[in-house]
Amino acid sequence: MTRHIISITFIMAICVTMQTIAQERENNSTTGLYVYKTIGDKKLKMHVDFPPGWQKTDTRPVIIFFHGGSWNGGSVRAFATQAKYFASRGLVCTRVEYRLKSKDGVTPDKCVEDARSSVRWVRANAAELGIDPQKLITAGGSAGGHLAACAIIPESVETEGADLSISTIPQAMVLFNPVLSFMHGGLASRVNGDQEIAAKISPLSHVKPDTPPSIVMYGTNDRLKAFGDLWWAKAKELGFRADKYTAEGGKHGFFNQSPWLERTMIAADEFLASLGYLQGEPTVKVPTGDKLKDLKVEQKRQTATSTRVQKKKK
Repeated sequence: MTRHIISITFIMAICVTMQTIAQERENNSTTGLYVYKTIGDKKLKMHVDFPPGWQKTDTRPVIIFFHGGSWNGGSVRAFATQAKYFASRGLVCTRVEYRLKSKDGVTPDKCVEDARSSVRWVRANAAELGIDPQKLITAGGSAGGHLAACAIIPESVETEGADLSISTIPQAMVLFNPVLSFMHGGLASRVNGDQEIAAKISPLSHVKPDTPPSIVMYGTNDRLKAFGDLWWAKAKELGFRADKYTAEGGKHGFFNQSPWLERTMIAADEFLASLGYLQGEPTVKVPTGDKLKDLKVEQKRQTATSTRVQKKKK
């Protein structure tokens, strides 16, 4: 396992660059911005896309997206495309800001604390958001997939004063090339070698027969897929549902680029429909021909631009 994940920091850093290429799409949803947590003088915000026809009296399913970035960087813009799409399909979609090492000097366990706070905030504010708190889906990519999966852990790291009477356990998860354990690949060093904390933020260490259903997606050329192999093996052993989606030849962050962007949204759509959270067929189309060529040219341009910006920052 260690051999397969030795380049984890470099691989996940690539995802930060790739996430900036997802293009925001226009639809008829409205948006909202809420402060879900205040740490010192820092206000952590939640960006919400409401579906067309939404009302506060609704009881819609809700999906919470956590961006990637190796717990160091990244932005809520990463899942703007997916949020707008699933809002168009009828879900309330939220994208969460959380503390980062680059801005706040925190270790990943503090990111987990924020993620868990955000899930509790959503449930506590179900009437404001027009959602059913028992139809909650967590989602995320890479480090964000780790945060989304950490919601299944009954007792984990918590912010002081957290209302532990509100469960963080979701009803489903949509995970894009997630990190699923801090007990492998030397990741415990990210929390200063503290094995107790590493165990508390390792979803693989907490799966059981009633673990919520998930769809877990990796590129076949992503070294982090080793986490997925362990997850799927545990699912088979214990009997919980863990749908497997792989992109042949795909690298880390593959889901941000067409045609995988559209294909993974379709896969997630079909997974959520199978659970009764969506109705009808997916409405996103996979680009082909000249349209796909144009998108790839634009994606390469944006990736190059993002890389230059990051180099300047360094």
